[in-house]
Amino acid sequence: MKKFTYTLIAILLLIGLFFLQRYQNTEISNNNIEAASNTTQLSRDSFLPKSNHQIVHHKSYSLSYNEMHEQADWTVHILNDNDIKNVDFKRPYFEIDDMVQTGAADWKNYKKSGYDRGHLVPAGDRRSSFEDYNETFLTSNISPQEHNFNAGVWNRIEQKIRYYVKKNGPIYVVTGSVFQNDLGSIGYENVTIPSAFYKILLTKDGSNYKALAFLVPHQETDAAIYKFITSIDTIEALTGNDFFYQLPDDIEENLERIATNKGW
Repeated sequence: MKKFTYTLIAILLLIGLFFLQRYQNTEISNNNIEAASNTTQLSRDSFLPKSNHQIVHHKSYSLSYNEMHEQADWTVHILNDNDIKNVDFKRPYFEIDDMVQTGAADWKNYKKSGYDRGHLVPAGDRRSSFEDYNETFLTSNISPQEHNFNAGVWNRIEQKIRYYVKKNGPIYVVTGSVFQNDLGSIGYENVTIPSAFYKILLTKDGSNYKALAFLVPHQETDAAIYKFITSIDTIEALTGNDFFYQLPDDIEENLERIATNKGW
């Protein structure tokens, strides 16, 4: 009888610890986004895309984790001028994101796969502190990318966005993967290799918004980044995501139908 009682108590304690951890993660998540949203007129939580998956809020970015593909559907961060610093932080090791309730993919899936651990929120966009920089090395923030894509056209787009910040001020950045016609998977957890990646930018000047979107096939290319400008409507059709639905319908429709870098 005592053995049964002790076993029951142990099980109840484990269940209690599980729910306590989930509660703490939720509190951390909410506190992270509340603190980060007070730093700029573009509030991160104001324009989060819709998601059918768990949304995780880290200190300097948010993500929607897709367990089926073992990576984020999308990430969101606000890029400010003070995030872009020429500092030489020591590159940390990749770590599993313990805030993902279903379990984020292990970095070992990428080992000897032939694919880079490609950042969605770039480490170069989070240089205002080592804490911000370090959390971009969570495995929930990476996706399999061909090296020449990652170091090539994708890097050039990231550099251009930093230029836009210097010119236009803070930018709301949505980054994501396209899983239609994917390129297979890697590792023992079958991490999906996306067929394309996208970046969607939103900035605000007073009461006026402007947006810009890039959709890039997952392959090496020397083409100018302007070749990959598209409409947000196109990305929504490919991914099933709904962006900027919080805006008034007329503003949303106008922003999402355009496919030009005019004014940027």
